[in-house]
Amino acid sequence: MLLPLWSSTAQAESAQKARITLDRDVEILRSTTSELLRKTLALTAGAKRHLRGRLETTSSTTGIIGMTSRIKCVGPTGTPVGVIAASARNHEGHDTNTYATPGHLPIYADLLLTAPVTGAYTCYLYGSAYSTLTGEHHLTAVAGNTWLEVSDTDQAGASWWQNPSCESADPDGRCTYVGDGTAAQDAWVFYRDGTPVQKWQAHPAAATVSAQANLELTTCYKGTASCADTMEEYARGRNAVVDLRFEFIQLDRTGHACRTHSTSTRRTVTDDAHHYAAYLRLSDLRIESDCGTRTFLMRVYVKHVSGQTIKIDGTQKGVTSLTNGIAFNNF
Repeated sequence: MLLPLWSSTAQAESAQKARITLDRDVEILRSTTSELLRKTLALTAGAKRHLRGRLETTSSTTGIIGMTSRIKCVGPTGTPVGVIAASARNHEGHDTNTYATPGHLPIYADLLLTAPVTGAYTCYLYGSAYSTLTGEHHLTAVAGNTWLEVSDTDQAGASWWQNPSCESADPDGRCTYVGDGTAAQDAWVFYRDGTPVQKWQAHPAAATVSAQANLELTTCYKGTASCADTMEEYARGRNAVVDLRFEFIQLDRTGHACRTHSTSTRRTVTDDAHHYAAYLRLSDLRIESDCGTRTFLMRVYVKHVSGQTIKIDGTQKGVTSLTNGIAFNNF
Protein backbone atom coordinates (compact mmCIF):
# COMPACT_ATOMS: atom_id res chain seq x y z
CA MET A 1 0.00 0.00 0.00
CA LEU A 2 1.39 3.41 -0.97
CA LEU A 3 0.00 6.27 1.08
CA PRO A 4 0.36 9.83 -0.29
CA LEU A 5 -1.73 11.51 2.41
CA TRP A 6 -1.45 15.27 2.70
CA SER A 7 -3.51 18.42 2.68
CA SER A 8 -2.85 21.64 0.82
CA THR A 9 -1.68 23.49 3.94
CA ALA A 10 1.54 22.07 5.41
CA GLN A 11 2.35 22.37 9.11
CA ALA A 12 5.43 21.24 11.03
CA GLU A 13 5.44 17.90 12.85
CA SER A 14 7.55 19.65 15.50
CA ALA A 15 4.79 22.19 16.19
CA GLN A 16 3.75 22.85 19.79
CA LYS A 17 1.45 20.36 21.47
CA ALA A 18 -1.25 21.57 23.82
CA ARG A 19 -1.10 19.62 27.08
CA ILE A 20 -3.87 19.18 29.60
CA THR A 21 -2.81 17.74 32.95
CA LEU A 22 -4.69 15.85 35.63
CA ASP A 23 -5.23 18.37 38.43
CA ARG A 24 -6.12 15.91 41.20
CA ASP A 25 -5.32 12.30 42.02
CA VAL A 26 -7.94 9.84 40.71
CA GLU A 27 -8.44 6.36 42.16
CA ILE A 28 -8.89 3.60 39.57
CA LEU A 29 -10.70 0.74 41.28
CA ARG A 30 -10.22 -2.92 40.41
CA SER A 31 -12.09 -4.06 37.29
CA THR A 32 -13.00 -0.49 36.34
CA THR A 33 -12.05 2.02 33.67
CA SER A 34 -11.89 5.69 34.66
CA GLU A 35 -12.03 8.73 32.43
CA LEU A 36 -9.07 10.90 33.38
CA LEU A 37 -8.88 13.70 30.81
CA ARG A 38 -10.74 14.93 27.74
CA LYS A 39 -10.02 17.43 24.98
CA THR A 40 -12.47 18.77 22.35
CA LEU A 41 -11.08 19.78 18.95
CA ALA A 42 -12.68 21.68 16.08
CA LEU A 43 -11.37 19.99 12.92
CA THR A 44 -11.99 20.25 9.21
CA ALA A 45 -12.44 17.11 7.11
CA GLY A 46 -9.08 15.38 6.55
CA ALA A 47 -7.26 17.23 9.34
CA LYS A 48 -4.85 15.13 11.41
CA ARG A 49 -3.78 15.43 15.04
CA HIS A 50 -1.20 13.50 17.01
CA LEU A 51 -2.33 12.64 20.54
CA ARG A 52 -0.03 11.30 23.26
CA GLY A 53 -1.25 10.28 26.69
CA ARG A 54 0.79 9.62 29.81
CA LEU A 55 -0.72 7.67 32.69
CA GLU A 56 1.34 7.53 35.87
CA THR A 57 0.00 5.48 38.75
CA THR A 58 0.81 4.44 42.28
CA SER A 59 -0.65 1.35 43.93
CA SER A 60 -2.39 0.72 47.24
CA THR A 61 -0.86 -2.77 47.51
CA THR A 62 2.46 -4.58 47.21
CA GLY A 63 0.74 -7.09 44.94
CA ILE A 64 0.45 -6.96 41.18
CA ILE A 65 -2.31 -4.95 39.48
CA GLY A 66 -2.68 -4.76 35.72
CA MET A 67 -2.98 -1.28 34.24
CA THR A 68 -3.96 -0.07 30.79
CA SER A 69 -3.97 3.42 29.29
CA ARG A 70 -6.27 4.20 26.34
CA ILE A 71 -6.88 7.14 24.02
CA LYS A 72 -10.27 7.18 22.30
CA CYS A 73 -11.84 9.86 20.12
CA VAL A 74 -15.48 10.37 19.13
CA GLY A 75 -16.79 12.45 16.27
CA PRO A 76 -19.52 15.08 15.87
CA THR A 77 -22.28 12.46 16.19
CA GLY A 78 -20.76 10.90 19.30
CA THR A 79 -19.61 7.74 17.53
CA PRO A 80 -15.98 6.48 17.82
CA VAL A 81 -13.54 7.57 15.13
CA GLY A 82 -10.72 5.28 14.06
CA VAL A 83 -9.03 2.94 16.51
CA ILE A 84 -8.40 3.14 20.24
CA ALA A 85 -4.69 3.43 21.03
CA ALA A 86 -3.64 1.50 24.13
CA SER A 87 -0.63 0.56 26.24
CA ALA A 88 -0.48 -1.90 29.13
CA ARG A 89 1.80 -3.09 31.93
CA ASN A 90 1.41 -4.62 35.38
CA HIS A 91 2.05 -2.33 38.33
CA GLU A 92 4.28 -4.39 40.60
CA GLY A 93 3.35 -2.72 43.88
CA HIS A 94 3.98 0.42 45.91
CA ASP A 95 7.24 -1.07 47.27
CA THR A 96 8.75 -1.46 43.78
CA ASN A 97 12.09 0.36 43.54
CA THR A 98 12.96 -0.47 39.91
CA TYR A 99 10.91 2.41 38.46
CA ALA A 100 12.52 5.81 37.88
CA THR A 101 10.49 7.05 40.86
CA PRO A 102 9.96 4.15 43.30
CA GLY A 103 6.35 2.99 43.28
CA HIS A 104 5.39 5.24 40.35
CA LEU A 105 4.76 3.51 37.00
CA PRO A 106 4.20 5.63 33.84
CA ILE A 107 2.94 4.24 30.52
CA TYR A 108 2.24 6.08 27.26
CA ALA A 109 -0.17 5.72 24.34
CA ASP A 110 -0.09 7.47 20.95
CA LEU A 111 -2.85 8.00 18.41
CA LEU A 112 -3.08 9.65 15.00
CA LEU A 113 -6.59 11.06 14.59
CA THR A 114 -7.85 11.83 11.08
CA ALA A 115 -11.15 13.72 10.93
CA PRO A 116 -13.52 12.10 8.39
CA VAL A 117 -15.83 15.15 8.38
CA THR A 118 -15.74 18.73 9.60
CA GLY A 119 -16.93 19.15 13.16
CA ALA A 120 -16.12 18.80 16.87
CA TYR A 121 -14.11 15.80 18.07
CA THR A 122 -13.66 14.85 21.71
CA CYS A 123 -10.70 12.71 22.74
CA TYR A 124 -10.39 10.94 26.08
CA LEU A 125 -7.58 9.48 28.16
CA TYR A 126 -8.73 6.46 30.20
CA GLY A 127 -7.04 4.34 32.86
CA SER A 128 -8.02 0.76 33.77
CA ALA A 129 -7.07 -1.56 36.63
CA TYR A 130 -7.53 -5.31 36.91
CA SER A 131 -6.20 -8.14 39.10
CA THR A 132 -6.98 -11.44 40.79
CA LEU A 133 -5.92 -10.19 44.23
CA THR A 134 -8.39 -10.54 47.07
CA GLY A 135 -9.46 -7.64 49.27
CA GLU A 136 -9.70 -3.94 48.53
CA HIS A 137 -7.01 -2.37 46.38
CA HIS A 138 -6.70 0.21 43.62
CA LEU A 139 -4.35 2.24 41.45
CA THR A 140 -4.15 6.02 41.69
CA ALA A 141 -3.56 8.21 38.63
CA VAL A 142 -1.06 10.83 39.79
CA ALA A 143 -1.99 14.49 39.40
CA GLY A 144 0.54 16.59 37.50
CA ASN A 145 2.28 13.56 35.98
CA THR A 146 -0.76 12.23 34.09
CA TRP A 147 -1.51 14.20 30.95
CA LEU A 148 -2.89 14.28 27.39
CA GLU A 149 -1.10 16.14 24.61
CA VAL A 150 -2.63 17.14 21.26
CA SER A 151 -0.75 18.73 18.36
CA ASP A 152 -2.18 22.18 17.75
CA THR A 153 -1.73 22.15 13.96
CA ASP A 154 -2.53 19.75 11.14
CA GLN A 155 -0.02 16.88 10.85
CA ALA A 156 -0.20 17.05 7.06
CA GLY A 157 0.49 13.72 5.35
CA ALA A 158 1.17 11.80 8.59
CA SER A 159 0.35 8.10 8.43
CA TRP A 160 -0.51 5.28 10.87
CA TRP A 161 0.69 1.67 11.08
CA GLN A 162 -0.72 -1.05 13.32
CA ASN A 163 -0.14 -4.74 13.97
CA PRO A 164 -2.77 -7.22 12.69
CA SER A 165 -5.45 -8.86 14.82
CA CYS A 166 -4.13 -10.54 17.99
CA GLU A 167 -6.56 -11.22 20.83
CA SER A 168 -5.34 -11.46 24.40
CA ALA A 169 -5.55 -15.26 24.80
CA ASP A 170 -4.95 -15.82 21.06
CA PRO A 171 -7.71 -18.44 20.62
CA ASP A 172 -7.33 -18.39 16.83
CA GLY A 173 -3.51 -18.60 16.78
CA ARG A 174 -3.13 -15.29 14.92
CA CYS A 175 -0.51 -13.64 17.12
CA THR A 176 3.21 -13.37 16.40
CA TYR A 177 5.68 -14.91 18.88
CA VAL A 178 9.46 -15.01 19.28
CA GLY A 179 11.15 -17.48 21.59
CA ASP A 180 11.82 -21.15 22.23
CA GLY A 181 9.75 -24.23 21.42
CA THR A 182 7.50 -23.76 18.40
CA ALA A 183 8.00 -19.98 18.27
CA ALA A 184 10.26 -18.34 15.70
CA GLN A 185 13.51 -16.80 16.89
CA ASP A 186 12.76 -13.45 15.29
CA ALA A 187 10.01 -11.43 13.60
CA TRP A 188 9.46 -8.28 11.52
CA VAL A 189 6.68 -6.03 12.82
CA PHE A 190 4.79 -4.01 10.12
CA TYR A 191 6.70 -5.96 7.46
CA ARG A 192 6.39 -9.78 7.46
CA ASP A 193 3.14 -10.03 9.38
CA GLY A 194 0.85 -11.54 6.74
CA THR A 195 -0.53 -8.20 5.57
CA PRO A 196 0.48 -6.04 2.57
CA VAL A 197 3.61 -3.98 3.19
CA GLN A 198 2.63 -0.37 3.80
CA LYS A 199 4.76 2.24 2.03
CA TRP A 200 4.52 5.93 2.82
CA GLN A 201 5.10 8.93 0.58
CA ALA A 202 6.70 11.96 2.24
CA HIS A 203 5.08 15.30 1.45
CA PRO A 204 6.71 17.12 -1.53
CA ALA A 205 7.40 20.15 0.70
CA ALA A 206 8.77 18.24 3.71
CA ALA A 207 12.34 19.11 4.70
CA THR A 208 12.79 16.04 6.91
CA VAL A 209 10.67 13.20 8.27
CA SER A 210 10.26 11.52 11.67
CA ALA A 211 8.92 8.12 12.70
CA GLN A 212 7.91 6.42 15.92
CA ALA A 213 6.65 3.01 17.00
CA ASN A 214 5.07 1.71 20.21
CA LEU A 215 5.70 -2.03 20.54
CA GLU A 216 3.70 -4.02 23.12
CA LEU A 217 5.38 -7.24 24.30
CA THR A 218 3.93 -9.93 26.60
CA THR A 219 5.72 -12.81 28.37
CA CYS A 220 4.21 -16.26 27.82
CA TYR A 221 4.84 -18.10 31.10
CA LYS A 222 2.96 -21.33 31.83
CA GLY A 223 -0.59 -20.68 32.96
CA THR A 224 -0.92 -17.14 31.66
CA ALA A 225 -4.20 -16.19 30.01
CA SER A 226 -2.41 -13.89 27.57
CA CYS A 227 -0.85 -16.35 25.12
CA ALA A 228 -1.67 -19.50 23.17
CA ASP A 229 -1.07 -22.57 25.36
CA THR A 230 1.34 -24.02 22.80
CA MET A 231 3.65 -21.03 23.26
CA GLU A 232 4.08 -21.41 27.03
CA GLU A 233 7.46 -23.07 27.57
CA TYR A 234 8.61 -22.14 31.08
CA ALA A 235 7.21 -21.53 34.55
CA ARG A 236 6.70 -17.99 35.76
CA GLY A 237 9.86 -16.23 36.97
CA ARG A 238 12.17 -16.89 34.02
CA ASN A 239 11.56 -13.44 32.41
CA ALA A 240 12.60 -12.60 28.83
CA VAL A 241 15.24 -10.63 26.94
CA VAL A 242 14.72 -9.36 23.39
CA ASP A 243 16.69 -7.22 20.96
CA LEU A 244 14.76 -4.57 19.00
CA ARG A 245 15.79 -2.63 15.89
CA PHE A 246 13.50 0.11 14.60
CA GLU A 247 14.05 0.97 10.92
CA PHE A 248 12.68 3.69 8.67
CA ILE A 249 13.89 3.09 5.13
CA GLN A 250 13.89 5.42 2.14
CA LEU A 251 13.40 3.38 -1.03
CA ASP A 252 14.88 3.81 -4.49
CA ARG A 253 13.04 3.69 -7.80
CA THR A 254 13.21 -0.12 -7.87
CA GLY A 255 11.56 -0.40 -4.45
CA HIS A 256 14.76 -1.44 -2.69
CA ALA A 257 16.48 0.21 0.29
CA CYS A 258 18.40 3.36 -0.55
CA ARG A 259 18.95 4.84 2.92
CA THR A 260 18.20 2.97 6.16
CA HIS A 261 17.74 4.90 9.41
CA SER A 262 17.70 2.72 12.51
CA THR A 263 17.98 2.58 16.29
CA SER A 264 18.59 -0.55 18.37
CA THR A 265 17.98 -1.49 21.99
CA ARG A 266 17.89 -4.56 24.25
CA ARG A 267 14.91 -4.88 26.60
CA THR A 268 14.12 -7.19 29.52
CA VAL A 269 10.47 -8.04 30.14
CA THR A 270 9.83 -9.52 33.57
CA ASP A 271 7.03 -11.97 34.28
CA ASP A 272 5.78 -9.66 37.04
CA ALA A 273 5.47 -6.75 34.60
CA HIS A 274 4.15 -9.33 32.07
CA HIS A 275 3.35 -6.63 29.50
CA TYR A 276 5.96 -4.14 28.32
CA ALA A 277 5.69 -1.25 25.88
CA ALA A 278 8.84 -0.19 24.03
CA TYR A 279 8.66 3.38 22.69
CA LEU A 280 10.95 3.83 19.67
CA ARG A 281 11.63 7.01 17.69
CA LEU A 282 13.73 8.39 14.82
CA SER A 283 13.62 12.18 14.43
CA ASP A 284 14.41 14.75 11.72
CA LEU A 285 15.64 12.32 9.07
CA ARG A 286 16.97 13.85 5.88
CA ILE A 287 15.15 12.96 2.66
CA GLU A 288 17.90 11.94 0.24
CA SER A 289 17.33 13.32 -3.27
CA ASP A 290 19.76 10.75 -4.72
CA CYS A 291 17.31 7.96 -3.86
CA GLY A 292 14.98 9.21 -6.61
CA THR A 293 11.81 8.79 -4.52
CA ARG A 294 10.28 10.13 -1.33
CA THR A 295 8.89 6.71 -0.43
CA PHE A 296 9.54 5.14 2.99
CA LEU A 297 8.97 1.80 4.69
CA MET A 298 8.67 1.30 8.46
CA ARG A 299 9.52 -1.94 10.28
CA VAL A 300 10.70 -3.26 13.66
CA TYR A 301 12.99 -6.28 13.95
CA VAL A 302 12.42 -8.34 17.12
CA LYS A 303 14.90 -11.08 18.10
CA HIS A 304 14.50 -13.40 21.07
CA VAL A 305 17.67 -13.51 23.19
CA SER A 306 16.72 -15.60 26.21
CA GLY A 307 13.99 -16.63 28.62
CA GLN A 308 10.24 -16.73 28.09
CA THR A 309 8.64 -16.70 24.69
CA ILE A 310 7.35 -13.21 23.87
CA LYS A 311 4.05 -12.40 22.16
CA ILE A 312 3.99 -9.25 20.02
CA ASP A 313 0.57 -7.79 20.73
CA GLY A 314 -1.63 -6.45 17.95
CA THR A 315 -5.15 -5.15 17.43
CA GLN A 316 -7.83 -6.51 19.77
CA LYS A 317 -11.52 -6.85 18.82
CA GLY A 318 -10.77 -4.88 15.67
CA VAL A 319 -10.59 -1.53 17.48
CA THR A 320 -7.88 -1.45 20.17
CA SER A 321 -4.33 -1.09 18.85
CA LEU A 322 -1.47 -2.08 21.19
CA THR A 323 1.38 -2.06 18.65
CA ASN A 324 1.45 0.86 16.23
CA GLY A 325 3.58 3.42 14.43
CA ILE A 326 3.32 6.94 13.01
CA ALA A 327 5.29 8.71 10.27
CA PHE A 328 5.44 12.52 10.24
CA ASN A 329 6.47 15.21 7.77
CA ASN A 330 8.61 18.09 9.08
CA PHE A 331 8.26 21.31 7.11
